[in-house]
Amino acid sequence: MFNGIVEEIGIVDALERRKNLSVLKVRACKVLQGTKPGDSIAVEGVCLTVTKKKKNILAFDMMRETVNKTLLGQLRRGDKVNLERALKAGSRVSGHFVTGHIDRVGRVEQRIVEANYEELSIRLPKGLGKYIVPKGSVALDGVSLTVGKVSKDRFSVYLIPFTRQVTTLGVKKKGDPVNIETDILAKYILNSVRG
Repeated sequence: MFNGIVEEIGIVDALERRKNLSVLKVRACKVLQGTKPGDSIAVEGVCLTVTKKKKNILAFDMMRETVNKTLLGQLRRGDKVNLERALKAGSRVSGHFVTGHIDRVGRVEQRIVEANYEELSIRLPKGLGKYIVPKGSVALDGVSLTVGKVSKDRFSVYLIPFTRQVTTLGVKKKGDPVNIETDILAKYILNSVRG
């Protein structure tokens, strides 16, 4: 479990493709502290298990499902990725509860930049609209955000300067993919109402 508050931006060192498995290697600093094999780290919002830790490199095994259903399979050496260690019991939750289980990959439709204002408009993948509501929570590439405007085929989020500086969302441009995780509470509520 995570809270969508990125601790640092890591750098992809390698993405090794093997039969039915890919190994992602990421250079990091802060998230290395206290991390050991078996621990969970959110990489671009995807919950991955650390399989090896060597100097400043963390290695993660990714199953075919993860590679196919998230943007992690598109990463290349040198790409920047958002990193967050799992929550500790008793810690403050600064964002919202994020599981690291991606619902879909969306695309940036538009980026509006004005003085002290930045808005990302995201194409709403089919089937996710029921979980995206104005003022609700969403995680994009592992970043906890508040939903702004919502229409039939897109939704918007707003980035404060700090978020632009300390996450990969600051460099996203039109057409770029984003991992989308909708609010887990919305999923449970909707499921209980249907049930």
